[in-house]
Amino acid sequence: MNSTVLWYTSQATGIVSLVMFTLVMLLGVTVAGHGRLPGLPRFSVVALHRSISLLSMVFLAVHIVTAVLDTYVNISAVSAVVPFASSYEPLWIGLGAVAVDLMIALIISSLLRAKINPKVWRAIHWLAYACWPIAIAHTIGLGAGSGSLISGWGLWLTITCVLAVAAGVAWRIAVELGRRRRSTPAQVLHSTTKRIGAGV
Repeated sequence: MNSTVLWYTSQATGIVSLVMFTLVMLLGVTVAGHGRLPGLPRFSVVALHRSISLLSMVFLAVHIVTAVLDTYVNISAVSAVVPFASSYEPLWIGLGAVAVDLMIALIISSLLRAKINPKVWRAIHWLAYACWPIAIAHTIGLGAGSGSLISGWGLWLTITCVLAVAAGVAWRIAVELGRRRRSTPAQVLHSTTKRIGAGV
């Protein structure tokens, strides 16, 4: 396959993956905050969150495979999953590998949620809050030095993703603070226990 085609495919699927993982983050914040999307019941939001997560992994897989096959730079299959093993841009590729490993852990734990202790599942899913910024750093770090699609409109798209997640997290914090102000200590304890037991 032409190296130019592989390069553009890798860059494009990387950007699409970033956007989709941003949606996953936003939906995760909504689900965890017991939110709903207009016109959709909560269980539909949960299903949408799961479906976008799996679809984003497909785009991520294409991103990785095309990057490995592209002969313009030397990125091995091992360095795609073993952090900082790449001879090309070891820091930025290494961060990408860390993000991939965390995403795999998140997806597998979601698929096996019924068989995992709710507290363990919840602890694993806190990794999402580390996974996403690491993926952002990987994208910006590589884009700064390679003239990739992250320059120009891609940069603004990345900034939009960052602002969207920041707004989502700020909303979640505001909602939680509002609930705590309206709840008695006993109600807060009961709500927290119930949510942990449900694995949300």
